[in-house]
Amino acid sequence: MSVARPTAANALDHVVVLMFENRSFDNLLGRLYQPGEVESFEGVLGKDLSNPIPGWAEDAGKGFVPYGLASAMDTPNPDPGEELPHVNTQLFNVLDDGNRGLVTPEKTFNVPSAGAQPTMDGFVADYISMLEAELGRAPKFTEYSQIMVGYSPEQMPVLSGLARGFATFDHWFCEVPSCTFTNRSFFHAGTASGYVVNTTPADSFPVHNTAETLFDRLDAAGLTWRIYCDPPSHYSLTGVIHAARLHPRFATNFFSTEQFYADAERGELPTYSFIEPQIIGFNHNDMHPPFSGLLSAVAKAGGITEPDQLNFDNPSSLIAGEDLLDRIYRAVRDSSSTTGSNFLNTTLLVTFDEHGGTYDHVPPPAAVPPDGSGPGQFGFNFDRSGVRIPTVAISAWIPERTVVTDEYRSTSLLSTMRERWDLGAPLTARDADARSFAGVSSLTVPRPQENWPDVVARPVPVLPPSAQSLDAQLGLLGMSLVQAVLGLGAGLGASVPSLDPRAPLTGTDALALAHDVLGDVFPAMRS
Repeated sequence: MSVARPTAANALDHVVVLMFENRSFDNLLGRLYQPGEVESFEGVLGKDLSNPIPGWAEDAGKGFVPYGLASAMDTPNPDPGEELPHVNTQLFNVLDDGNRGLVTPEKTFNVPSAGAQPTMDGFVADYISMLEAELGRAPKFTEYSQIMVGYSPEQMPVLSGLARGFATFDHWFCEVPSCTFTNRSFFHAGTASGYVVNTTPADSFPVHNTAETLFDRLDAAGLTWRIYCDPPSHYSLTGVIHAARLHPRFATNFFSTEQFYADAERGELPTYSFIEPQIIGFNHNDMHPPFSGLLSAVAKAGGITEPDQLNFDNPSSLIAGEDLLDRIYRAVRDSSSTTGSNFLNTTLLVTFDEHGGTYDHVPPPAAVPPDGSGPGQFGFNFDRSGVRIPTVAISAWIPERTVVTDEYRSTSLLSTMRERWDLGAPLTARDADARSFAGVSSLTVPRPQENWPDVVARPVPVLPPSAQSLDAQLGLLGMSLVQAVLGLGAGLGASVPSLDPRAPLTGTDALALAHDVLGDVFPAMRS
């Protein structure tokens, strides 16, 4: 769309969303502003924040773990729990008998009592329980206390610089107190068809998640959209999660981020762009905490004990994620087309799918169930929000140092796009209840490119040669994607081999397996 004399109404002509993985607001942006530096900011500084140590833990006599500053760029390492039973423990400090030390509780789900309000004091208890499974022993204070830390602006210069340079939402919540697939489904559909965890059963999302999506509405309105995945990704989480709807578009609407940079430079961005970081392999840049301990625990459970098979020494995906964010931001800022997308008519939204078990001190609010179908998986009613997540809006029409204090949620993207493009009624009752963020673009005179922040990403750690390919073991998110791809293949009638979910799998092996089952279903992502 050509913008000869742009106004703030043009800010959403093109919307770009970059979604990272598994970090809470406190974890990455809690130290963004000092007390009193801005009119209002719900951060961690100036507060006495802590979590109690359960009596059954080592060093219980210390009483509690205070909130602190991360000393390494891969904290918490290993990965905390992120499925509903773990999040229940984190928010309500409820840990059912028999669930301690389990990676995935399957019989009871640590459900809070009726009417209970989140206390946000079970993060330490849940992490200790998770570490027992990951380490095979009782964790020490120095190990489990890392769940109560976050990062400073100096440690996260790109995300923090953009948050201070534009708008940050300090009450933006993900939709479900659980893990990746369900929250990403809510982001584009306002529902997850009743599913709460990633791949139980394996065909749950790719086959049975038939909910209408934002992409369907854009198609119906004659508007354009593209999903871009950072190399060497060959499969899209969004495509697999919504395969029942999007499978016919796999070859036409899914691309590499190299195509995004070209589209931005030429002014050819679609109405809606969604960007997925690299989630597979050793050098993932999705900001997801390391999987090392959990992979070892899963492998050992499968009888695999050779040291070389358990070695998964993860570099910092936070630094790699900052590098990706820097590149995406510069592509938007530097776009100057006079006939299409450009820095004046494009809004970049940076957000996360869920908190991934990292600490946050603000209790999530109640949520409107998306439909009237009753309880879903695990008996969950979808009546509670997930945890606060870092979310930043970037536009020439947004004043610097903006803090949006009203409650927003991931389905605010749906509300905003429906409002901007007249895309019809809400997809579900959940996005009907979500605020549009269109009003954040409040300037009457746009900020010129030279006045946008010039953030600089820290150098990405140099990886050993063995880690610079897809021959490293997949993390659990990558394994979940493989299981979902196989579920999709079975749903499409393909012959699908039996895959032991406990066995280590490299990215190369996973891609070969997926290609054998489905073929080259995302051909444009290889460019």
